[in-house]
Amino acid sequence: MKLFELVPAPGSKTKPMRKGRGPGTGNGKTAGKGHKGQNARAGGGVRPGFEGGQMPIYRRLPKRGFNNKNFTTDYAEVNVSDLNIFENGTKVTLELMQENGLVKKVKDGVAILGNGELTKKLTVEAAKFTKTATGKIEAAGGKAEVI
Repeated sequence: MKLFELVPAPGSKTKPMRKGRGPGTGNGKTAGKGHKGQNARAGGGVRPGFEGGQMPIYRRLPKRGFNNKNFTTDYAEVNVSDLNIFENGTKVTLELMQENGLVKKVKDGVAILGNGELTKKLTVEAAKFTKTATGKIEAAGGKAEVI
């Protein structure tokens, strides 16, 4: 047997059934949709999971299973430009940021982001720094210390 000799079994390849194509097909007139009603209309029918207004099963059952959101680390974020309120040579700690209103709620620590410019020479202590934030702090003559 050669590849060009392969043919499908007789009767296995039939033309697709087309809706609304005359009385001889058995699918003419209403095209198998019955008379009137929501499901007979173009674009009609209800969305998947709809149970006629009854509270659907996916809302009746409780949520279960693993959710990674419970284990994420959530940092309070401070921009580099916000650190300009401190004097030159200051050691900026978490407590100092809270006193000055930069951090309202301490979550899993403070993350320093690189938005804006820093003009003061500061030693900043935080849980996390972005690369741009570290670059801007060190370019201003300060230090970025991860605690």
